[in-house]
Amino acid sequence: MSSHLIVLPVVLPLVAGILLLFQRQGSVRVKRLIGAGATLALLLVGIALVARAAGGEVTYYALGDWQPPFGIVLVLDRLSALMVLLTAVLAVGAVVFACAGDDERGSNFHGLFQWQLMGINGAFLTGDLFNLFVFFEVLLLASYALLLHGGGKERIMSGVHYVVLNLAGSSLFLIAVGILYGATGTLNMADMAMRLAELPAEREGLVMAGGLMLLVVFGLKAAILPLYFWLPKAYAAAPAPVAALFAIMTKVGIYAILRVYSLIFGEAAGPLANLEQAWVWWLSLGTLVAAAIGVLAARDLRLLVAYLVLVSVGTLLAGIGIGTPAAVSALLYYLVHTTLITGGLFLLAEMIGAQRGQAGTRLVKGRPLRQGGWLAVLFFAGAIAVAGMPPLSGAIGKALLLAAAEGMERAWLWPILLLSGLAAIIALSRAGSTLFWRSTGEADGQRLSHRQWFGVAWLMAAAPLLVVLAGPLVDYTDATAKQLASPESLTRALLNTEGDAP
Repeated sequence: MSSHLIVLPVVLPLVAGILLLFQRQGSVRVKRLIGAGATLALLLVGIALVARAAGGEVTYYALGDWQPPFGIVLVLDRLSALMVLLTAVLAVGAVVFACAGDDERGSNFHGLFQWQLMGINGAFLTGDLFNLFVFFEVLLLASYALLLHGGGKERIMSGVHYVVLNLAGSSLFLIAVGILYGATGTLNMADMAMRLAELPAEREGLVMAGGLMLLVVFGLKAAILPLYFWLPKAYAAAPAPVAALFAIMTKVGIYAILRVYSLIFGEAAGPLANLEQAWVWWLSLGTLVAAAIGVLAARDLRLLVAYLVLVSVGTLLAGIGIGTPAAVSALLYYLVHTTLITGGLFLLAEMIGAQRGQAGTRLVKGRPLRQGGWLAVLFFAGAIAVAGMPPLSGAIGKALLLAAAEGMERAWLWPILLLSGLAAIIALSRAGSTLFWRSTGEADGQRLSHRQWFGVAWLMAAAPLLVVLAGPLVDYTDATAKQLASPESLTRALLNTEGDAP
């Protein structure tokens, strides 16, 4: 069983999704049992994968026993294991919250949810570019349907923009993969990295074009300036559990940039080394500025949280732009924090809106909240964490990233990152005072489900837990950053004959 552990994050949601498709007209209780059970099983698999990767050994799974560089491989190292576990933790909170009733507002919610998990996990584990494209398409197809779950004019309009832009990105992705395959003769990322070290000079321009096209594609997925305009309205319009799961979607783009450009365009790539770094650095600062303006301008709680996701994207990209192991370690810690907290805030926004009558999540006067005390506590904790204020996890993540900046990078990053945090504090303070203090009439909202409370508390608990566990987590992210900076262990594991395939 242990030899097949790496493939389980893909196979488990695939099988669960198929079972749920056959249960389309079946009992809601059965569908919830299968969906939640598969997600909890995925959490256990994620824990096992992190325990396996923690020692630093890179292992792979060759599908059909076709060995790399010719076969399809799933690769496990510290980074991929961390991302699979993070996805599972986020998914548990989202699926339990959905079981309070959001899953009944449309068909096939749980099946699509599982297939989205399959696409996300496959993107984190795949070892070749073409299958990265395939898993991108799987997760995007599922996300198209999940975004429209429950219907409504606003969701359809946002969904059209989301679909059109991502279809354009997929076309560009396929062209870029074709260019790189034509120039190098391989799609396996480790093999491509080795071939770039011996690339003839006349092909360097072609490979550079393919590499920069990939950066555009990954930038669209990560929502980098100026490719972020689809995100705020799409995330704000999505059902709460879907928006919470979408908190990991931008991180797929961040992961792809980290993986592809540290492995294929690493130091061994010669003139093509660090192809993305200068572009990502300046775009990250621009993303931070634009997102901070959006945060201040937002007049809806869901839209505000969506712009906070963009602030986190700019912060993470700044770590990639700095490019040192210390900066990569800091961004990985911050990535765990921001994914879980912003996911929890999307769920919390739904709970607040449900008790405010017609005002919903708009930042205007509304009815008093029936369970306002506990909602206020959760909102206050989430606001402190996402804005990066002590003593919660956001402060640690930002402090680590600020400490990693040196020279001119520090001169640019410190004021922009701190001012974006100030913008978040101002916007969240204004939102909190409006939601909890400016109210008229009597509270008449329905009491919230225990499943909703569990989903939010599960994700918000990350804010103090990541502080308590900061020592071992930073040790893990430090080791992960060093492993990314030295991709030789991955290329040796994949391209030597004594691999770890079944």
